[in-house]
Amino acid sequence: MGDQPVRVLVCGDVEGRLSSLFSRVQAIQKKTGQFDLLLCVGEFFGTTPEAEVEWQQYETGAKKAPIHTYILGAASQETVKNFPNSDGSELAENITYLGRRGVFTGASGLQLAYVSGQEALQEPAPAHCFTSKDLSVLVTSLTGSSKFRGVDILLTSQWPRGVWHYGNNPEVNTKSCGSGCIASLADKLKPRYHFAALEGAHYERLPYRNHVVLQENAQHVSRFIALAAVNNPAKKKYLYAFNIIPMKNMDPMELVKQPQDVTESPYRRPAKDKTDTQKPAFSAVEEEEPVHQFFFDLSGKQGGGSRGRGRKRPSDGDGRGRDQWRDGDGHHQGQHKQPRRHPQPTGPCWFCLASPQVEKHLVVSIGTHCYLALAKGPLTPRHVLILPIGHYQSVVELSSEVVEEMEKYKSALRNFYKSKGERCVLFERNYRSQHLQLQVVPVPLNRCTTEDIKEAFMVQAQEQNMELMEIPQHTDLKQIAPPGTPYFYVELDSGEKLYYRIQKNFPLQFGREVLASEAVLNIPTRADWKECKQNREEEEESCKQLRDDFQPYDFAWDD
Repeated sequence: MGDQPVRVLVCGDVEGRLSSLFSRVQAIQKKTGQFDLLLCVGEFFGTTPEAEVEWQQYETGAKKAPIHTYILGAASQETVKNFPNSDGSELAENITYLGRRGVFTGASGLQLAYVSGQEALQEPAPAHCFTSKDLSVLVTSLTGSSKFRGVDILLTSQWPRGVWHYGNNPEVNTKSCGSGCIASLADKLKPRYHFAALEGAHYERLPYRNHVVLQENAQHVSRFIALAAVNNPAKKKYLYAFNIIPMKNMDPMELVKQPQDVTESPYRRPAKDKTDTQKPAFSAVEEEEPVHQFFFDLSGKQGGGSRGRGRKRPSDGDGRGRDQWRDGDGHHQGQHKQPRRHPQPTGPCWFCLASPQVEKHLVVSIGTHCYLALAKGPLTPRHVLILPIGHYQSVVELSSEVVEEMEKYKSALRNFYKSKGERCVLFERNYRSQHLQLQVVPVPLNRCTTEDIKEAFMVQAQEQNMELMEIPQHTDLKQIAPPGTPYFYVELDSGEKLYYRIQKNFPLQFGREVLASEAVLNIPTRADWKECKQNREEEEESCKQLRDDFQPYDFAWDD
């Protein structure tokens, strides 16, 4: 078949509703043409007398599936009786049970890995469960080859635990959902598509990376998709159609292309000590590694001017000082013997101050819990970001001490802008982002009033069919947006607050577009930060100027 795409349909829990499923498949094929195969995850068989009668029609040949259908095994004790053995077999014409776990490679070269059932909580494992040993055998059989890059499709009935980290949130109970073993399996097998069911929910996670940026060669992205049950009363999506060219037939450059909305892997953890061989291959325990926190010497080449000495960090109130030392760039790093740790990401993050990816030359000021940085491709020369040093996704997830210091930075910036004849506008987009970035943009007082800015946000939101809601000034955002809620938030210098609960397809540059519009700053060509990018030298010069200007208002600077 060469580089011809394979046309695939994937279905969630069928639960014995075979006629409903196959009628829907026939309708789709009549409209869009023939598909090559149908893959079913979750429970295929039902437990009602009606479901058993319906199955007998397919088993006896009275009815026939309209497409090659491949199913997973039992996910509950009640349906075990429908599977004669654990090795896989043809159950009826065009309906094949794949088996307990293994790899299926089609004539096209499409490689499909699968695991039936749920994670066993006891030994010996019941027939509808898998063990970590099952998964270890599967991983070894695939990753033993030096040519292994991943699999095209992974089918599991159970969700991987934590798949929602760094991504959009599913409508399931994340405290009890999923298997840590399946998460480890997905991390090792690097599927281009991973399908699961059993939770009665439809969830398409943002694609995630399988490599560490700037540290590993680029690899393909993975997409996780969970499907609901056939004919569910809530009409949640239970059938997913897509075309896929097998990995082995793809141009390597084409394969590793990264979509715009890609996130870090939800499964990657900081590198473990290489001498640590005691951990089980499929441990569900999430581990944290201590991460050195980077601190910066803001003197010398970074524009400290006559201050001469580096700034020492204040102690955290425990009476102990810091052991200070410099990294290769001349920046201070420090660590308490018993550090009070900021939250850390489980993978690379461009905005965590401890991260190798952070662009140190853009840092303007560093407090205890937050830092200030020049915005990349700024709208105006004094457009900055307030960011937490630790890894928080949004304002509503911040601890009280981080909120307190963020408010101090806001106050300092308002005073700073006021001295320049400017008002202060703040906005946050908690959508398709993994680390909180509070954008702070100054607007000249003679350009427009606060009321004009508020109206500009309202009007542009209406044009996009979005309803920006004004919330009381003393209302905490946490009362309106629980952690995990995607939202857009604006804070004006009058204290007025605007809020929009993001549904889907939110314009990523919305905040910049409003402020760049004719009604506010009248710089429409600067609405997209990518159109305003400066080179490294220009960024360093801009940041040096801003740091010097802001220094009298910077509470984080030692007296």
